[in-house]
Amino acid sequence: MAQTAFPIEKIFERTELLLGQEAMRRLRESRVLIVGLGGVGGAIAEALARSGVGALDLVDSDTVSASNRNRQIVATADTVGQRKTDAWAERLRSISPALKLTLHPFFLLPETADRLTFGEYSYVADAVDTVSAKIEIVLRAKAAGVPVISAMGTGNKMDPSALETADIYDTSVCPLARVMRKELRARGVTDLKVVYSREEPRKPQREMFTDSGKPVAGSTAFVPPAAGLLMASAIVRDLIGE
Repeated sequence: MAQTAFPIEKIFERTELLLGQEAMRRLRESRVLIVGLGGVGGAIAEALARSGVGALDLVDSDTVSASNRNRQIVATADTVGQRKTDAWAERLRSISPALKLTLHPFFLLPETADRLTFGEYSYVADAVDTVSAKIEIVLRAKAAGVPVISAMGTGNKMDPSALETADIYDTSVCPLARVMRKELRARGVTDLKVVYSREEPRKPQREMFTDSGKPVAGSTAFVPPAAGLLMASAIVRDLIGE
């Protein structure tokens, strides 16, 4: 029996040429949770919106700062001071007006994760830096039976070509991946799709610290967004069954 075609919005015509009608239907009916809207998470959000994913949930408690402007797509002179969730909502709606957006302007940690119902999602993207948050996201997604992909470290890196998609237990070099392997193994997690870099982290030219005393990593305009695009590609391919 022939498939019933549905109208393709003009903005998705080129994607439909490559993926086909059935794949576009699957993307349109998908709902993806993105936790973290920095250089990595913002690139994921934009790529998924441009790919025809029907619904996105965005989680981030931060506001746009001047220091975000070197790598975060939504960070401009006009958006500094805005909530990232609000700035991204405005941008994504201008790209795909039919996109269903749910904004969660809070910091996801074990004590706040109950605000989300992980079983509602088709896919979960972890783009945060805090280890406890990353572990909580992975555990909640696994418990709900929802596929999850996690970003490893992109700070202090210069070479986007060193990024690759792999299972967490097949990674090397990345210090964050090393910590995550240990913590996930202790919790009985046997697999996790990640994007990580094989590049050795560089030493910053000078020291910088957050208000809480945590060292600040250097960053570039190309490595974090490239990691986000790799993650978005993996999500789309998984959603359409490739």
